[in-house]
Amino acid sequence: MQSHQRVVVLVRHGETEWTRTAQHAGRADIPLTARGQADAERLRDRLAPVDFSRVLVSPLSRARQTCALAGYGQRAEERAELLEWDYGAYQGLTAQQVLAARPDWALWRDGCPAGDTAAAVGARVDRLLDEVTRVQGNVLLFAHGHLLRVVAARWVGLPPEAGAHLALSTASVSVLGLEHAHRVVWTWNDVSHLQG
Repeated sequence: MQSHQRVVVLVRHGETEWTRTAQHAGRADIPLTARGQADAERLRDRLAPVDFSRVLVSPLSRARQTCALAGYGQRAEERAELLEWDYGAYQGLTAQQVLAARPDWALWRDGCPAGDTAAAVGARVDRLLDEVTRVQGNVLLFAHGHLLRVVAARWVGLPPEAGAHLALSTASVSVLGLEHAHRVVWTWNDVSHLQG
């Protein structure tokens, strides 16, 4: 990992059965698969070069498992702000299943019945980023795909809905930071540590 002054490193949890089948897991507490566990362990070497002042993790087991297997379980602070998007009535469904019943639906525009909207997730993320920016040193976040996409969008001043344009793989590493006092994305969706 190249070194930048004060970074926020985002790690999406490893593979679960529901990420393999493209089901919206949301608040469901789905564990990692064997592959997800192996990929989480590969994160150790990838993250080791960076000294982190704080490590924050979603309370859901797939994120906590990833964090622990990457070597940060003892240091991590659970944060509700890092919970995945609440998919409400669409939890457990694939996008294709939702679209079969509601052809005009778009998660980032419409949100989910009895669940979150992009604006609600953005407000939660903004509270977290306000705290993260006050940390003296690097911060490591273990969380979920859609949530981390909102984190990146809000980091660079875009609306939460802009996360729709930021695909994110399981066990990926992304790096946010500053360039000449401007918030930037240094690295996005890096899975090079999973190759080979």
